Amino acid sequence: MPTEPAPAPFRRAVSPLDHRLEAATGHDIDTLWAFRDRGILDEAHAHLVDLQRELATAQTSVAFYLRLLNRLSSGDFDVDDALFTRIDRTVDQLEEATGARDTAARKVIAALEPMEGAAAASMHRTKQLSTDEQSTLLTIAGGAKLYQHLLTGRMSVASASGTRVPHGTLQRLEDAGLVVRDTDHPVHAGQPVALTDAGRAALFAARRAPTTQAAPVPARVGTPLPTAAQRR
Repeated sequence: MPTEPAPAPFRRAVSPLDHRLEAATGHDIDTLWAFRDRGILDEAHAHLVDLQRELATAQTSVAFYLRLLNRLSSGDFDVDDALFTRIDRTVDQLEEATGARDTAARKVIAALEPMEGAAAASMHRTKQLSTDEQSTLLTIAGGAKLYQHLLTGRMSVASASGTRVPHGTLQRLEDAGLVVRDTDHPVHAGQPVALTDAGRAALFAARRAPTTQAAPVPARVGTPLPTAAQRR
């Protein structure tokens, strides 16, 4: 008898807690994933996004087995012992996937709740960035170096994206504690420029909308399924 295929890898999955992450951070999930991949997030937020990805993967498995169960009960198959066996196996797999989803959700909630409580206060503590500052920090986050021209002595920042950042802009961001240069490298060869923790926090919070109410908390992530013994 052929076995059911494993869940296919997902490109973009929605988890049951996406709305809470978006409310607490002020960014949609796609943006959070992009920030995580570019190294913009601080350790706590990066960990939260990693947990959300695990939850999204688990939710994909739940959806897969739900679709499979719906297909098996659609009337397209002969009603016989083989079908009952496949249905029982699929329900067991759905139960296991739901348990994994709920475990992943509890981990997300544990990491998320402190951020929900601190979101409003952090708005007042974090430096507010101008649009130009946001753009410059995003450019630097992708990789940048400060160079000094050997003949003219002029200094400027060249980014991995090809965008040039004026030296004066870099100095203002340095003075504000948002970026730092690796002075172990000679400036004529290129000094790497990176965001500081304060720079990452300011960039991450720049577009966060003030929140006066906490997002609703679901009473329960999932409902347990009956065991195979109970079904029989």
